[in-house]
Amino acid sequence: MLIGVTIGIFIVTLTLAYIYYKYVVFNFWRKKGVFYIEPVVPTGNVTDFVIGKMTIGELFQNAYMKYKEHRVFGMYTFFKPNLVIADLNLIRTVLTKEFGSFHDRGMFCNEKTDPLSGHLFLLPGKKWRNLRVKLTPTFTSGKIKQMFLVLKECGEEFTKSLESIACTGDSIEIKDIFARYSTDIIMSTAFGIKSNCLVEPNNEFRRWGKKVFEMSAIWNALLMFAPQVMDFFSIPNTDRGVSKFFTKLFQDNVEYRKAHNVVRHDFMNLLMQLMDKGYVEPDDDNKDNKDKKTADKSSNTNKLTMLEAAAQAFVFFLAGFETSSTTATFCLYELALNQDIQHKVRQEIDETLKKHGGLTYDAVNEMTYLHKVVEESLRKYPPVPVLNRICTKKIVLPTTNILVPEGTLVTIPVLGVQRDPSIYPNPDKFDPERFNADQVAARHPYAYLPFGEGPRVCIGTRFGYIQTKVGIISLLSKFKFKLHPQTMIPLVFDEAAIVLTAKAGIHLTIESR
Repeated sequence: MLIGVTIGIFIVTLTLAYIYYKYVVFNFWRKKGVFYIEPVVPTGNVTDFVIGKMTIGELFQNAYMKYKEHRVFGMYTFFKPNLVIADLNLIRTVLTKEFGSFHDRGMFCNEKTDPLSGHLFLLPGKKWRNLRVKLTPTFTSGKIKQMFLVLKECGEEFTKSLESIACTGDSIEIKDIFARYSTDIIMSTAFGIKSNCLVEPNNEFRRWGKKVFEMSAIWNALLMFAPQVMDFFSIPNTDRGVSKFFTKLFQDNVEYRKAHNVVRHDFMNLLMQLMDKGYVEPDDDNKDNKDKKTADKSSNTNKLTMLEAAAQAFVFFLAGFETSSTTATFCLYELALNQDIQHKVRQEIDETLKKHGGLTYDAVNEMTYLHKVVEESLRKYPPVPVLNRICTKKIVLPTTNILVPEGTLVTIPVLGVQRDPSIYPNPDKFDPERFNADQVAARHPYAYLPFGEGPRVCIGTRFGYIQTKVGIISLLSKFKFKLHPQTMIPLVFDEAAIVLTAKAGIHLTIESR
């Protein structure tokens, strides 16, 4: 009898939950008169992502391509209404013009349960704004130029690690080896440590780096669209082992540098300046900077704590090794498919290196065709395929009659926009000439969003470009790449990943020049 009562209560509870979802939660867009895609209980419109059937980028790309004529349309992500922005002018409104109403990402960020989540990418409101002001001087061209020697050394080690394979003409899985290269760079520039991932592919730095991205589709969906669930149960997003490892790593290095008076031109040193002084030493010592330093010195509240600084180094590690290695991987995949483009890039590399007497910061920036190739890679394969925002102050969306209430999720389908044939004709074709100056000028400025746009544009864009280019230059100056039969054409993406990633890896045959 008890079992029967329990089953009855369970059925009633499910029925009530279903009715609540169907006629209350999922009635939001209907009441507002906004066109929406019909949802299903309980996941709304993201079921294919939650069950690992489709990537989040492709899910929103498909919705964009079907319903973009509406300019904006409604979806549901679990129990939350989600407004998808399909019009480029409205995308500019959300990201820039009305930034005051859309300044937060609305993703998981809980410094109490997960201290390493308190970083620039996720922080909301004033905390984000204050930190952004502090960190902006760390990514100037002058600061990156100071770090260039580290990148060059890693590039040289990169080519050395592949010489023996190139002699035999064997294949390599390019994503893994690029991740090891970029991990070495980030560990050196962010933590001041020589991680040797190129030499030791399975060492602790690479193991923990992989661990960060070993999350299921349902977990990533909660992180992006329903962080309230994680907050309610006090669940951290960062694996406890990962958190302990990187926090201790950062703290030990700070203490070592202080004890031994070690000063290096790297990101770690800049974070230590923010911990000690509350500001970063400027590239030039003009009066405005002196005044700013004087003001900052008077307030201890401007200083970063050890955990706050560790969180910034952590996100620099995550963003730096994963997105750069993904971009470079897709780039080499396309160059292997398009040998004529590979030849043209290599020709530019050879001529520029000869002109500058080797690899220099200025030489990298002079390679205009390489830049177009990287930009086309980012166009076709944006590492972050959707941009999330949350409405922080209610607003009537300009040029529409839609009142967006505070707390409403907003999604911009980057992959959809950048694969839209009405914006980029024949979008599946890899064509660097799309980024000739005249073509760029003719396109809407918000039709290309691999780094986002507006005040929350990626702070590490310059570093990401230079790191990716140094890796590609190092390889193409020594080797030729061809597609291995093991690589799928067309590529299939990993359904569970937030960052756009090839599912079965990308295998290339490598030959010495």
